[in-house]
Amino acid sequence: MLDRAFDLAGRTAIVTGSTRGIGLAIAEMFAEAGANVVVSSEDAGDVAEIEAVLAGQGYRVRGIACDITDSAALTGLVKGTISAFGGIDILVCNAGITGAAGSWSLDDFDTVMAINLRSMVALTSLALPHMAARGGGSVVLMSSLSALRGNGSINAYALAKAGVAQLARNLAVQWGPSNVRVNAIAPGLIRTPLSEPLMANAEFMERRLQMTPLRRVGEVDDVAAATLFLASDAGSFITGQQIAIDGGTSITDGS
Repeated sequence: MLDRAFDLAGRTAIVTGSTRGIGLAIAEMFAEAGANVVVSSEDAGDVAEIEAVLAGQGYRVRGIACDITDSAALTGLVKGTISAFGGIDILVCNAGITGAAGSWSLDDFDTVMAINLRSMVALTSLALPHMAARGGGSVVLMSSLSALRGNGSINAYALAKAGVAQLARNLAVQWGPSNVRVNAIAPGLIRTPLSEPLMANAEFMERRLQMTPLRRVGEVDDVAAATLFLASDAGSFITGQQIAIDGGTSITDGS
């Protein structure tokens, strides 16, 4: 029973931004759980490399390069997935950027919103009808701890990620009657190449760990495991939620 709850055998998952970091960990964990996995990013070379690595490990995987700000490319991602594996059961919208830190321009705002929020609206609008037609499925949108608190340094990013959480709630209401579940995950500080400069800052790390009850940074597998839970039957009665994967940073008083 326990194994079946997390088993993705026979299901097909798209994971955007899945050639490194959190996205790659999710793709690997889904493949290990038995899913057919479509890995994707805008860099065709990176996509081909990860496809070859996972296929070499015996997993059923297809790489499809996609610029998520390009409507035609998103359509190609959905159609390519259906052509390769016959349908879509799971969608993880993980691709995103941080944008400029500190003061920011409206141009930066537009870019961050286009990549971090608008692309998810566009991709879910393309994929969810196919999922509903197959009898249901699960969508996981990547939000952020910054969506839960005020943030003075990555303003546009925090705004976009708050929008992602609301998008999950809206889609959950809209598509729930079709047995499509939609949730968001809000990672805190996770050990990835993107976070290396922060973790190299001793003053920042001392302050951040004091604010984190578990007194450690997260690992990519912490986020991947939570995503697997939401994508699988183990999370079959959960929809419209945003789950913080942050070691408790969002709830602490810093003591």
